[in-house]
Amino acid sequence: MNGTKRSDISPGLRVSIVLKKDQRTGKLTEGTVKDILTNSPAHPHGIKVRLESGEVGRVKEI
Repeated sequence: MNGTKRSDISPGLRVSIVLKKDQRTGKLTEGTVKDILTNSPAHPHGIKVRLESGEVGRVKEI
């Protein structure tokens, strides 16, 4: 799954996100979802989440 629908993502899920600083390179960071930061049901660039490590980015892969 690609992470553009909020309903596909829940806290505790392992995901790959792209951090703001890595958007140009597309480098992915893996982690476990702590909080979902996007309120809308879908987002074309991926739902924004906070990982348990504290990093914030958009979900690219579930």
